[in-house]
Amino acid sequence: MFMSLISVLLLGFILGVKHSIEPDHIIAVSTMVGKSRKLLRSTLTGVFWGIGHTITLFIVGMAFILMKGELTDKWAMSFEFLVGIMLVYLGIKSLLFMKNQDSDSDTESREKSSLMKVTIIGFVHGLAGSAAMVLLTMSTVTTVWEGALYIGIFGLGTIFGMLTFTTILGIPFVYSKGNVKLNRFLTQAAGSVSFLFGIYYMYNLGITEGLFGLWVQ
Repeated sequence: MFMSLISVLLLGFILGVKHSIEPDHIIAVSTMVGKSRKLLRSTLTGVFWGIGHTITLFIVGMAFILMKGELTDKWAMSFEFLVGIMLVYLGIKSLLFMKNQDSDSDTESREKSSLMKVTIIGFVHGLAGSAAMVLLTMSTVTTVWEGALYIGIFGLGTIFGMLTFTTILGIPFVYSKGNVKLNRFLTQAAGSVSFLFGIYYMYNLGITEGLFGLWVQ
């Protein structure tokens, strides 16, 4: 029994790592990493995104497990639609982003605020993935405490996967900061991808998968 639980938790960690590098996650954090001036800042972006993501999964997941409920397609897809809106917003912000020469104190203050934004982005992504998380957890474990443990381990995997990815992703952004044109190109490329993917994401959910029709029912 114990070894079986360990196997399930190990699987949860691996799935968490895999979950962290889904396209919408990568695209969202790339717009934030693109503004990093230090590699540590890129790493912290992944950590704070993972924390926000895990908090949402844990709260929503445990609520549905305790109530033995399920998230309807309408609500699950609506949460996903929020991700599309967020990607468009992040894309626009990144495209408009221009480096400035603030003082060190201003830079520190801005980076603290930015990490809070990263946490919120992770939180929204957690809402979008909560339905799948609940289904996965309920099909994998048998008790409430096992469910809480599983979601927690899954979250740790997500944090680990995202901090690894953002650290690697941050390398070209950080080390190109001396080349203004290249750095601006990379930053705006990330913004363009985020904007276009966000539009596609919303169109696919609303038209192809029928979310707009569910809203008017």
